[in-house]
Amino acid sequence: MTSIKILLTIFISLGFLNLSFGQTQDTVWRVPELDAFHDIIYPIWHTAYPAKDYDALKKMVDEINTKAKNLYSASLPGIQRDKQLKWNEGIINFQQAVEDYNKFAVANENENLLKAAENLHSKYEILVRIVRPVLKEMDEFHKTLYVVYHDYLPNKNYKKLSKVTDLLIKKAKAITKAKLSSRLEPKKEAFNKAAAELLTSTQDLKKRVKANNKISINAAVENMHTKYQNLEGIFE
Repeated sequence: MTSIKILLTIFISLGFLNLSFGQTQDTVWRVPELDAFHDIIYPIWHTAYPAKDYDALKKMVDEINTKAKNLYSASLPGIQRDKQLKWNEGIINFQQAVEDYNKFAVANENENLLKAAENLHSKYEILVRIVRPVLKEMDEFHKTLYVVYHDYLPNKNYKKLSKVTDLLIKKAKAITKAKLSSRLEPKKEAFNKAAAELLTSTQDLKKRVKANNKISINAAVENMHTKYQNLEGIFE
């Protein structure tokens, strides 16, 4: 557990990532190290685990450790800056799962190793859910919102902001028409309400931009950002 505490301290001391708005990767949610770990978690979960192939599970320890080490120090793209604290917590829980897997593999505790494999898969999936957009339509909206909120607004670039209001409305409308998966169907009513409020906030922003009242525009952007966060919160 000492190593976990050290990791947490490092994460907190580092704080949020420095952002570079000119770089495309800042608006792409993928984390390469997370994708790389899938190469080992897939055979664990879909082959060795269901077959109770303990020897195979033990042979995977070195690759797990190598890929996990890279994942511990992975950086989130700028667009996921608001997920940093949840990511940090998820990484700590993931590291504990890796340590448990190692412990039971070395001790030849097969039943506990099987449970550790299940837990490792679970903690990995949590990390994926933290960064993966629930809907592609929300991802597309967030890409534009991110630039508006973290670049145009703080830099008072109202000219550039005015050029994306129609795009924001278009993307918000797409969200209202998005289809939820059967897994998310129970959240449909809350989703529809939040999506409608987000669309209204984008339309309100356009009106305020036309009126050219800077204070009013700032408030409208903040409101739109809040409405998007509310929408995201439905799926957390």
